Parts: sequence; C-alpha cells; structure tokens
Amino acid sequence: MSGPITVVVVDGHTLTRYGLAGLVSADAEISVVGECGLAAEAPARIAAAHPDVVVLDVVLPDADGLRLARELRDRHPSLGIVVLTSHDEDDVLFRALETGVSAFVAKTAPNAEVLGAIRHAAVAAASFTATGLASALARRGQAALPAVANLALSPREREVLSLLATGQSVPAIAGSMFVSLSTAKTYVSRLYDKLGATNRANAIMTALRLGLITTEQPAAV
Repeated sequence: MSGPITVVVVDGHTLTRYGLAGLVSADAEISVVGECGLAAEAPARIAAAHPDVVVLDVVLPDADGLRLARELRDRHPSLGIVVLTSHDEDDVLFRALETGVSAFVAKTAPNAEVLGAIRHAAVAAASFTATGLASALARRGQAALPAVANLALSPREREVLSLLATGQSVPAIAGSMFVSLSTAKTYVSRLYDKLGATNRANAIMTALRLGLITTEQPAAV
C-alpha cells in the first residue's frame, strides 16, 4: 500500500472523533480523511472519501453500528472496518464476527492496539481480529455440546475448517484451495452440516469443543 492509510471515523461522540483524529495524526502512516456522527451520513461520507478503513462505534445515535457495518461490508467488500465498543460482552464480539468486520476493539484499549487494528483492517479487510477472541471462544466452549450427526471430516473439510479459523472468507478459501467459489461454498456448507453449525462462529466454537482446533489456532477469525 502506497501512501498513508486513509480513515473515516463514524462515532456519535464528538470527543471520541476528535480523540481518534488526534491519535491518528501522531502516526505518519495513517490519516483521517473524513468523520461523521450518524449512520445516515456514513455511506455518502465514505463514498466521497474512498477510505481504506472506516472506524465506527458499535452504538450510534440513529442506528445499530453493527447493522451499518454489515451494509458497508456488502457495498464495499475490500473496505477495512474497525468497530469500537464500550460493551465487551462476548455476544457483541460474536455479532461483530458474523457481521464481517475486520477488527473489534474496546474503547479502553491502549493506543497501540487501536492503531494496530486499523493497520490490520487496511491489509486484511476480510479477516477478523479481536483481543480476547480465543478466551471468548473458550468460554462459549463450556456450553453443552450439541448433537453432531457425523464427526468424520474429509481432508478437504479439515482444510476448510483451518482456513475459516484463520480468518479466510469463502472467496479467499476458494483461492487458497484452487477451487471455484461454488465448490468452496459446498465444502463450507458440508462442514457446517457435520458440525451442526449455522455460521462461522458456531462452526469454530463446535470445533473447539470437539478438539478439532485449539484456542491458539483462531487468532484471527
């Protein structure tokens, strides 16, 4: 990536927006190119600024920040999306994971962690990272194990599981496995069926409980 990472900040708190702008201005590799306080303003601001990354609050005055994140992911597949939160509950983290954001960061996180999340989002928009993700997955893993019809995973399904756990999107999995997108979707669907899962987070949590992956493995989902 040539030039600084460009960022648009979407947060209903003026002080938070100013604070982020001040934090970023101290880093020569990152530049704030726009800001707004409402979800309704965000699409036009992002379309005008063409940022590499958007940093947004999970709770906005006029909308659910994660719903906005989902809309932005659908419109801009390569856009890095960093979600800031004052709510560090596991359920919020897993919602962010399923939404397709790039990073999930607490507002109380050290400056270096926030900047690191922005850098991650700029180069790996389709990969999810969050401090404490492995611990959250492990806590979920204490729940009762659901019924699983067939635990015998094929080598291809194990490969898909490994790629899912390291943050690969389905198109990226297709590229890594040198198969078509439809074939990759079929592998993912079969894996979900065998694990009794309905989405990536369910699949990873079930795989953890079954010992198919370890808590050290999914550092970025």
